[in-house]
Amino acid sequence: MTIRVAIQHTTTYEFDRFVNVAPHILRLRPAPHSRTHIHGYSLKVSPSDHFINWQQDPYGNHQARLVFTEKTNKLEFAVEVIADMTVINPFDFFVESYAETFPFAYDKQLTEELTPYLKTSEDCEALQEWLKDVDLTEKPIIDFLVEVNSRLASDIGYGIRLEPGVQTCEETLTLKKGSCRDTSWLLVQILRHLGLAARFASGYLVQLTADIKALDGPSGPEEDFTDLHAWCEVYLPGAGWVGLDPTSGLFAGEGHIPLACTAEPISAAPITGFTDECECEFSYSNVVTRIHEDPRVTKPYSDEEWRNIKALGEAVDQQLNEGDVRLTMGGEPTFVSVDDMDSDQWNTGALGADKLRLAKDLLLRMKAKFGANGLLHYGQGKWYPGEEVPRWALGCFWRTDGEALWHSPELLARVDKNYGLTEKDAAKFGTKLCDTLGLEQKYLQPTYEDTLYYLWLERSLPDNVNPRKASLEDDLERRRLAKLLNHGLDRVSGYVLPVQYRNDEWQSSLWPMRADTITLIPGDSPMGLRLPLNSLPAISQEEQTHPRDPFDSSDPLPTFGRTSEPVKAATTLQARYKQKKASVKPEEQRKVTNKEVIRTSLCVEVRDGRMHVFLPPVDLLEHYVALIHAIETTASELSIPVIIEGYEPPKDSRMQKFLITPDPGVIEVNIHPANNWKELVYNTETLYEEAFQCRLGSEKFMLDGRHTGTGGGNHVTLGGKTPADSPLLRRPDLLRSLVTYWQHHPGLSYLFSGMFIGPTSQAPRPDEGRDEALYEMEIAFQNMPDGFVEEPWLVDRLMRNLLVDITGNTHRSEFCIDKLYAAGTSSGRQGLLEFRGFEMPPHARMSIVQMLLLRCLVARFWNEPYKKPLVRWGTSLHDKFMLPHFVWNDIKEVVDDLQAHGFPFKLEWLAAFEEFRFPHYGRQQIGEVELELRWAIEPWHVLGEEVSQSGTARYVDSSVERLQVRLTGLTEGRYVLACNGRRVPLRNTGRKDEAVGAVRYKAWAPPSALHPTLEPDAPLVFDLIDTWNGMSVGGCTYHVSHPGGRSYDTLPVNSNEAEARRVNRFWDHGFSQGPISPAPELAGLREFYENEHVPRPMAPPEEEICHEYPHTLDLRKKYTRL
Repeated sequence: MTIRVAIQHTTTYEFDRFVNVAPHILRLRPAPHSRTHIHGYSLKVSPSDHFINWQQDPYGNHQARLVFTEKTNKLEFAVEVIADMTVINPFDFFVESYAETFPFAYDKQLTEELTPYLKTSEDCEALQEWLKDVDLTEKPIIDFLVEVNSRLASDIGYGIRLEPGVQTCEETLTLKKGSCRDTSWLLVQILRHLGLAARFASGYLVQLTADIKALDGPSGPEEDFTDLHAWCEVYLPGAGWVGLDPTSGLFAGEGHIPLACTAEPISAAPITGFTDECECEFSYSNVVTRIHEDPRVTKPYSDEEWRNIKALGEAVDQQLNEGDVRLTMGGEPTFVSVDDMDSDQWNTGALGADKLRLAKDLLLRMKAKFGANGLLHYGQGKWYPGEEVPRWALGCFWRTDGEALWHSPELLARVDKNYGLTEKDAAKFGTKLCDTLGLEQKYLQPTYEDTLYYLWLERSLPDNVNPRKASLEDDLERRRLAKLLNHGLDRVSGYVLPVQYRNDEWQSSLWPMRADTITLIPGDSPMGLRLPLNSLPAISQEEQTHPRDPFDSSDPLPTFGRTSEPVKAATTLQARYKQKKASVKPEEQRKVTNKEVIRTSLCVEVRDGRMHVFLPPVDLLEHYVALIHAIETTASELSIPVIIEGYEPPKDSRMQKFLITPDPGVIEVNIHPANNWKELVYNTETLYEEAFQCRLGSEKFMLDGRHTGTGGGNHVTLGGKTPADSPLLRRPDLLRSLVTYWQHHPGLSYLFSGMFIGPTSQAPRPDEGRDEALYEMEIAFQNMPDGFVEEPWLVDRLMRNLLVDITGNTHRSEFCIDKLYAAGTSSGRQGLLEFRGFEMPPHARMSIVQMLLLRCLVARFWNEPYKKPLVRWGTSLHDKFMLPHFVWNDIKEVVDDLQAHGFPFKLEWLAAFEEFRFPHYGRQQIGEVELELRWAIEPWHVLGEEVSQSGTARYVDSSVERLQVRLTGLTEGRYVLACNGRRVPLRNTGRKDEAVGAVRYKAWAPPSALHPTLEPDAPLVFDLIDTWNGMSVGGCTYHVSHPGGRSYDTLPVNSNEAEARRVNRFWDHGFSQGPISPAPELAGLREFYENEHVPRPMAPPEEEICHEYPHTLDLRKKYTRL
């Protein structure tokens, strides 16, 4: 993700007369030790009639000596430097063991060599006073330097000073202000007084405006900036010279380009010389220009291209409207903490306190943007085997007709605030709610914890354990016992109010219990999930209720104002009840009205000083809305804010929602569907921004610096405003077109996928599992009619058993139809297709472009269905299409196809995805040949079951990796490429001088692996071999981890550190030396050659042809045949 810049620096002296110009010394060329890669340098001097001599000063800096032969009235020096702003980690160095902590002493040899840099040329009272406050206690040397540098930056203000020379330390400390050279010279003297060798550095400072504003601290300049600058460098044994910038208080990075580093400031002056006496007008300019930018995820599109993208989205919308497609699009993006990269909750754990806190923050921010008059709902999410407690689900619900579902936000309690409420307040609230619903107060019944169970649990504890005390290290049940014993087992836990709307009124009943006491099931969940429902009389057939069919028509919802109103359903609903009641036979009607036990119960309880109201399941949305109004009315009259939990409202197109739920390592947001392109753009950009403001990000970094998504996916849902509107149910051939097109273009699967692909991943392709899947799918496609159908169930029946993984799981599929038209449940008949193949993009606009691509394809297939035979890719799927070159070529075909059908979708809009999915690791120019390494995809194998602490587990083998090698500028028949002494199979790309190949290797040795006895193949040494002379003419080295042998302990804190780790692992040197040795198989024939010398030139032996994976060299598999 390199940004290449051009620094244009011009210095001009205009004289009032023609003058003689003495020889000048220019120190305006980047020093040899510059860590910022310099691509080009140019110096133009006016007048042109001069002599120039390039040399190095005593400190090794470049300097030009200029001699002018004629008088002149103008002197101008124009410099241009072209540099790569590749991230440099200023802390990536080793320190000798004796220098790891301060204070330390240089050894004798170093002390002699560093003598000029240890000389303290200034001393004063102000300097000694400043030094007295320096903490000299033993501490890590890095911490010490950070403290000194940041303290000086805060003590001395920055000011521009055009006068020549450097202030004395006393002047700078007294004024508490100075230019960059003044503060830097002061730091040099401070470090020398502390016994550290330091030197003065002069050079260019380049600061580029940030793509994204920082959450903490300054975001940098508003515009790209460069100027001459000064800083200090300190010598650390083992690390060498390390740059400190006291102006900013930071360590020097890629933006600090040194021109001269010297012991004294005068020796580092950019221009030194003099002229005859005259009047002089001085001017200068410093401009930085971006001349090349690799696609990057922080700014994937320019403003102009973004306007083009939005324009295409509007045009596609128009086509969809003209075709009466009725498409809606939602999604399930995932986010991670930007501050905590290492804890279990943000890697593998589903639950965590920090995760819940950030989810609550996001819930409130999203409610303000999407559902201001909506209802906050705290429900229970999924509960998987092995998890101690169920997951939570935070939701916001609002009405689509614009009416308020909840009028007073102040009556929704905060989940992190204790309101000091008790069970008496719960009783008061429940009693008032009975009055609001028109129910007798006797139906409000108290509940209690299971006294016998907890007494038994108390007696089972060891004698030396206090049952009333527990710590976080104790298990969940132990902590629950201590809490209940302290609270009192004989106290009321909460109240139940059985409630159901029937016969045009709210009805209730008493719960008959054997001991006349409602005893809750032991646990920590809300009491509504712990009710003793099995102790109630068995439910009869006629008592069973069924939810509304999602395909039924619905009337407008009832409307309630802020004032207390009779809590009944809408008039139309009353009429429906009366009509139904009149159609029921008298004897059947008596059975209905004589029911005595209502099982659906509203619960009221106080937990941690907050009022929690648990809602029961209801079949009709009208009843839910009326019940919510009754609760708000009660809360308003008692001035008690409440937390709504329990069952969600029934699924209904008249109610909109978003949910925030936890998944392993991530927070998942189920964003509500958008009806058009503008809504889609707004929803996506707003969600990303609000998540960012909550300190939630959309990207992660691995230990070696690899840039990935969150790991939780960015699933996209396609459907309609109502299930009956779903284009996938109205036109089953749309699903056939999507599945066939994706199967034809593996690039669509792999450009946007996560790191884990293959048959056991979360979104396997249909052809990554069973061999017969495509054959059976073609039969299903033959039975799928073209055009509109009257049977919405048809598409589900045809495809349900084919869009599955190898275990038959219908959810784990690239195209998931679980919620399309699943028989048996209304929640499964929503007309939704979930596309699960997208990894979470780091930028909102990248996510929008993904969805634009889908919308273009839907519009294209709606007008012209895609009906082609399926392709048997075989092993090329995990060979050829693992390489970025072939994936990108496949994507080119997709874009060409869209453009041919009238959709001006640009290929470059997907360039950021290519760089994100397949980052460059390095390029090396070897003569006319350029060698490039890029990340390639490697499917991970699922291993057999192993015993773990929580039972059995199945791990994946992530120790195998793959790289793509691309060579350009090849001479046909001359060069071959070897990796670790073995020939890389290269395939021509269609260009005469270009070829690509792949190397598969074991990167590290985990405890569980597919081949645990194999040693890692790293590092990878690539040799470009000239077969005409048998020599390696150049190459590079790729390190899997830090080349210094260190293993990172923590994940990168940001993208800069991650990029620095990636860059450090590529060396543009390290190729094999001397002639290429013969293969071991031929060494035994040495005695049969004249003079016992194998003839040269000699290239590595031809690799055994692998018919299964012809594009890949697998270093794990031994060479077995000549």
